[in-house]
Amino acid sequence: MEEPRIARRGHPPAESTGAVRAAYIQNGAVHTGTVDDPVPAKGQALVRTHSCGMCASETHFLHAGQNVIDLSRQFGGPYAGLDLTRAFVPGHEYVGEVLDYGPGSRRPLRAGTRVTSVPIMRAGGAHAVIGFSHECPGGFGELMLLDEDMLLEIPAGLEDDLAAMIEPLAVGLEHARRGRPQAGDAALVLGCGAIGLGVIAGLRLMGIAPIVAADYHPERRAQAVAMGADIALDPRETSLYEPIAALGGRRVNLIYENVGQKGMLSAIIGAAPFDARIVMGGYCMEAEALFVFAAQNKRLNIQFAGGEEPQDMELAMRAIADGRIDVRPWLGARIGIGGVAEAMAGMSGAGMSGPGAPGAGAPVRNVVDPRLL
Repeated sequence: MEEPRIARRGHPPAESTGAVRAAYIQNGAVHTGTVDDPVPAKGQALVRTHSCGMCASETHFLHAGQNVIDLSRQFGGPYAGLDLTRAFVPGHEYVGEVLDYGPGSRRPLRAGTRVTSVPIMRAGGAHAVIGFSHECPGGFGELMLLDEDMLLEIPAGLEDDLAAMIEPLAVGLEHARRGRPQAGDAALVLGCGAIGLGVIAGLRLMGIAPIVAADYHPERRAQAVAMGADIALDPRETSLYEPIAALGGRRVNLIYENVGQKGMLSAIIGAAPFDARIVMGGYCMEAEALFVFAAQNKRLNIQFAGGEEPQDMELAMRAIADGRIDVRPWLGARIGIGGVAEAMAGMSGAGMSGPGAPGAGAPVRNVVDPRLL
């Protein structure tokens, strides 16, 4: 298979085809075809994608993308510039190989270096989320543009598919530290998708115990225990906020919400114990009603978590590479761009969406290699 010709130093060569293969989203559907060559500007690295995880957020854009865009335009957010009638290449959990840089760049890493990054582009006058931008295509395509100041070199020996798990793990690690865990805390992790599993791994790295995981699905509960939870409960069968017999009658006081469904925060406030700390990691796209009276009377602390930062990416990479966190069980199918539409159709975006949810038994992450058809 002929390798795509690439743009060098900001100027496509005369013989360039001007297009690379990708799976892209347009008008609410996944398509497979070609998109224009990305051309790096100053401070931008041109990278050939090796492997990219499939996140539920990409599936969310198929069904409710306009709502995300509208909310970004109303409240400020990184998705305000997206136009769903125009193609964009998703994929923000990537590892790839540096090919070149835009003119005038610092060039911090040599060509051929494998890298990942926080999926943010700030160089060249841009401010975009890679994979949710018309200018910065994501890892479901053969070529990407990355911010040279964000590049993180992948250690030799860390295989591509495991390296693609650095970003989703880093999100959970960021959420975990936002709760300011400390000795004596008993943590509850609601929702055991990738973010919840990352929270559990982060808490375990910090020596926090006990950790209680909660999810409707037995497969996810088993994964939670494998990641370091002391017990995993079905919330339909056990009261999560009362003294837990398996923990010697202890009650949880540090609560991580990773579901993102309307009503979750209100329900947690109503059930949480006095002086509890709550970390909201799930993205809810609907207005949430709550009783401030209840939260004040209990003196609750509510922290809203965001995305990962460079320190979280670094920790995730080192922990995967040295074996402290095993993300290999997260990996499912390895597919080419032609399999993206079917794989996304089988995914579920909710962490505790109910026992009959589509994709409930799906792997934590399928992985796309855009070099494959």
